[in-house]
Amino acid sequence: MSEALAAGRFPAGLCASRQPGAEEALGESFPLVAAHGTGLQLTRVHHEPGGGFLWWHGPGPGRTGPLRAPGRLLARVPAPAAASGAALLSTGTPYGDGLLHRAAGSASAAAWLRDPRPQAGRLVAHALVAAGLALRLLHDVPLPPDPEPVDPPGVRRMRAWAAGTGPSAPAAVRLRQRAREVWGRARTALLLDWAHDALRPAGPGDVVAPLHGWASAGALVPPRTRGRVALLTGEDLGVGRRELDLGWMLGDLVELAWSSPLYGGGQGRRSGTGDGPDAGRADPRSAGLPSAAALQAVFLRAYGDPGAASASGPAYDPAAVGRCAVIRVVTHMQDFATYCEWSDELLDYLAFTAELIDEEGRRAVPRGVS
Repeated sequence: MSEALAAGRFPAGLCASRQPGAEEALGESFPLVAAHGTGLQLTRVHHEPGGGFLWWHGPGPGRTGPLRAPGRLLARVPAPAAASGAALLSTGTPYGDGLLHRAAGSASAAAWLRDPRPQAGRLVAHALVAAGLALRLLHDVPLPPDPEPVDPPGVRRMRAWAAGTGPSAPAAVRLRQRAREVWGRARTALLLDWAHDALRPAGPGDVVAPLHGWASAGALVPPRTRGRVALLTGEDLGVGRRELDLGWMLGDLVELAWSSPLYGGGQGRRSGTGDGPDAGRADPRSAGLPSAAALQAVFLRAYGDPGAASASGPAYDPAAVGRCAVIRVVTHMQDFATYCEWSDELLDYLAFTAELIDEEGRRAVPRGVS
């Protein structure tokens, strides 16, 4: 389960799914390439005759209402020129109860991270550069003074789960009870404070920016052969500190380093307790692949120097990025419990996230970058 979580996708066997509805019409004209889903979201990928791909995202059975982008933010999403090297920021077009995107690839960066071939690692690195450039352009779009709050749904779900204020599936309730035992009240309070600060910064010079809201390996689509990298968004658009988007992507890679034998570089978890006979051993297939730390550095360097000023101030605060990476990992963990089912590997995640909270996510920002 942990490798699938780190790769940005839950294992289909554990997650609830439903039969496709209005999106079935796509299959009549465009061959289905891939289909997967959870109780939160369904994904269908179809091949277009011209060589591109249609990505349809729709609500899973555990979600109410259609997927729609907040209209007041759509006009602020830039359209980066292809020559800039930045990823295409795709906000989707309403189709049925979901959103339809066009992309030049049929697999996300999360899927490519499960491929042991060196060229797969290079493809992901290329996509992360494009994502960093695109997010910088998005974050530099000015907002009016005192903009209306638009909280990304992922952070909203995590806050409700951690505070115990929202409806939760039985596995999510069980996870929260165990979190209270493993984390204690102090860690939970810290996490909630960080989430509030990511959405409503109150420090001197702190500003908010348009956010992708779910900048992750699962939303990043490299081209299959030719074409542009796409970074899919829409329903997750929001407003908050730019560090939230950066931490979200880096949290994916932190999780990857911990759980994946391909990208752990000897740091990942090899057994349920972390001290089994294979603990600390790198997978021999990882030869030629970049480390997760190298991918983190590639992404942040593409985004820009943290001290480089823009119209809205310094590029980012590395400490805040680390804390937002922790929010990402916790959100992923609780989403699994909420929209899939209980797995004892969630107990490993609780121990891992306790470490991340204690260190304030510092491992998310490689040395030499910040």
